[in-house]
Amino acid sequence: MSSYRPLHDGWTLTAVSRGAELAGVPASVPGCVHTDLLAAGLIPDPYLDDNETRLSWIGRTDWVYETVFDWSDDGHARTDLVCEGLDTVATVILNGVRVATTANQHRSYRFAVRHLLRAGANTLTVRFDSAYAYAEAQRAALGERPGAYAEPYPFIRKMACNFGWDWGPTLVTAGIWRPIGLESWSGARLAEVRPLVTVEGGDGGPTGRVAVHVRVERETEEPLTLTAEVAGVTARAELAPGEREAVLELAVPEPELWWPRGYGAQPRYDLLVRLGDGGADGGGPGGGPTGADGGPAGRCWRGRIGFRTVELDRTGGAFTVKVNGVPVFVRGVNWIPDDCFPSRITRDRLAARFGQAAGAGVNLLRVWGGGLYESEDFYDLADELGLLVWQDFPFACAAYPEEEPIRSEVEVEARQHVARLAHRPSLVLWCGNNENIEGHADWGWQRDLAGRSWGAGFYYDLLPAVVAELDPTRPYWPGSPYSGAPDLPPNDPARGTVHIWDVWNREDYGRYAAYTPRFVAEFGFQGPPAYATLRRAVSGELAADAPLVLHHQKAIDGAAKLLRGLGGHLPQPEGFDDWHYLTQLNQARAMAFGVERFRALAPYCAGTIVWQLNDCWPVVSWAAVDGDGRRKPLWYALRRAYADRLLTVQDGELAVVNDTAEPWRGELELVRHGLDGEPLAKEAARIEAGPRSVVRVPIPQSVGVPGDPARELLAARLDGVRALSFFAEDTRVAFPEADYEARAEPVGDGYRVTVTARTLVRELALFPDRLDPDAAVDDLLVTLLPGESAVFHVATGRELDAGRLLTAPVLRCVNEARPR
Repeated sequence: MSSYRPLHDGWTLTAVSRGAELAGVPASVPGCVHTDLLAAGLIPDPYLDDNETRLSWIGRTDWVYETVFDWSDDGHARTDLVCEGLDTVATVILNGVRVATTANQHRSYRFAVRHLLRAGANTLTVRFDSAYAYAEAQRAALGERPGAYAEPYPFIRKMACNFGWDWGPTLVTAGIWRPIGLESWSGARLAEVRPLVTVEGGDGGPTGRVAVHVRVERETEEPLTLTAEVAGVTARAELAPGEREAVLELAVPEPELWWPRGYGAQPRYDLLVRLGDGGADGGGPGGGPTGADGGPAGRCWRGRIGFRTVELDRTGGAFTVKVNGVPVFVRGVNWIPDDCFPSRITRDRLAARFGQAAGAGVNLLRVWGGGLYESEDFYDLADELGLLVWQDFPFACAAYPEEEPIRSEVEVEARQHVARLAHRPSLVLWCGNNENIEGHADWGWQRDLAGRSWGAGFYYDLLPAVVAELDPTRPYWPGSPYSGAPDLPPNDPARGTVHIWDVWNREDYGRYAAYTPRFVAEFGFQGPPAYATLRRAVSGELAADAPLVLHHQKAIDGAAKLLRGLGGHLPQPEGFDDWHYLTQLNQARAMAFGVERFRALAPYCAGTIVWQLNDCWPVVSWAAVDGDGRRKPLWYALRRAYADRLLTVQDGELAVVNDTAEPWRGELELVRHGLDGEPLAKEAARIEAGPRSVVRVPIPQSVGVPGDPARELLAARLDGVRALSFFAEDTRVAFPEADYEARAEPVGDGYRVTVTARTLVRELALFPDRLDPDAAVDDLLVTLLPGESAVFHVATGRELDAGRLLTAPVLRCVNEARPR
């Protein structure tokens, strides 16, 4: 038997570096120094104004966490201190005796401490030395390495974006960031449970196979019995004295298969593994078994598995994810840590973010390599919702040294997390790094390295060996971008995965049309956060060039790129309100243009992963959902571009994109309209797009060639889906001044806003958060032809001024009336 006791109460925090005079600050565990100092009122919110710049001392200070707890002999032979997450350079001291030193945020630890415990009061101290000091010392010892930023993040196993990124602040944390506690046990305990799930076909239907790899830790050498049970099938194994590992094989006849969202249901099966009688214990901390109650595994492990297969089709340079033998067009988004202080990320917060992803038509989350191995809640929600997970190992945008002590830490963390996540049906790919192979090949690193190690041994040798040993059920890919072999140009659109960053950095977004990629794993375009988010974050003037607004823009030359990116697409803004609307709109259009282009190339192009879904703080960035969790116009554009069925004009053709399991058939109607709404020419044809297919329909000249590009547009309609395509950019279209009737009516949980167009109304948008920060609208960026109506639902708990709800800057469109 075993027992687990969390040690989360009674902690205090003290600064121990010279010049720091903070002692006895109440501390929360799990947590970090920044959140503790913020809760105590000792620092301003680092997310507001430019407070970040005045808090850099925190990352260069040494800190001590301390608590006193009572303990009495529980009769067990062993008691371990289980640390699920220490951030990062820690010295653990119990009753004045040093237990261990650590230097890896990405792994968990277990220390035998029964011999140090005493009846009554016990003092547990965890000292955190400055991550900066440690990383800089490693850099001095191992030699400089090139990277995207001057910060020393490659020299410490810590969340890289803590050191600042082109969307994130520099807030270098320290603290006990995941649970900590005491586990007592006798005889033996489950040290690791690693179920490998596969599906085999056969004449009698599929058979689900579960190979449950079990490793035990012993303090006696008595015979042990292991049992595993799933779907009414049971397996048993005996461990003779001295044996510590076994594999239990279970075969489940005709299981229901787990599918990605949009391809089927997500049935999961409860798997129970017991050591001996198993007792009443539940799951365990990172690296070891996990289960329902989140405590250490002890003698019982519980988890939920899904039966499915996953493979990566690389035929002819392709990069196609197949689940249960079916090719999946990836409609993905990149995921960054949702907060700079991860202990604040709750399951409810993740569920809200995942709901936003699913609501936008997303079917895959790429966990980006500058962040973390995410929490159990993260992967459990992905399993539940059918959101596939591409997991980068935590390496990003730098050359990483392969020498000790870093190499051993990388192997331990990889082994822990590959074992921890092996049973997750949502996890479909392990990826070695983000952009490091490209950096070595194309960013001049080889000259700067002068022969020093840069991470190749991790990406080509160590990590694939760990995955092959511990999780052969899913593919490994050395990095992204990557073309499939070390000697190939890594960012070649014709092979593997590509990242497209000439758009945004240098090129107009129309350049996406010049690409014919196999798989786009990163591409993005910036836009500001919601008004309410920016207003909360900035106490001073809101202007595109205001110093505090610019502080919340971390991209190099980002403010200028935002304006330059408007190009000929949209007019240059006059004042903040125009800047906010037009740059948000341009972000949405740019990404919709790219997504539609690449979806129309399916199956040659097998997926897109938009940079990025989320933000970690309030910032001007590439995100679709901002740092306060508000949906930007990009989110609504993604919902259309990632819809199951899509019409899009590409290269003089209409692409009919059907990403469903049923045929899409009906009468396709193509109409060339004048801006007054009058039809100038019509064509119709019966169309059928088979399941998971794209049909390209040539656009007849009668509707595809305008008499006057500035005064005409093309409308395509099929089975309730419509696409509008203008023959000229908005800056060259002779739009009438928008004229419409708008009314707002109170409804049960907010307002219904109805807009009826008298003229063409281009990209109608409603921003109710300007009146109520908690208000949200169900749709955005709607173009109306004369006579058409749009109905918006505004969810709010407040009484709003209907007049303000129906006028700028709350209600906007491109061709709105301007003050004279």
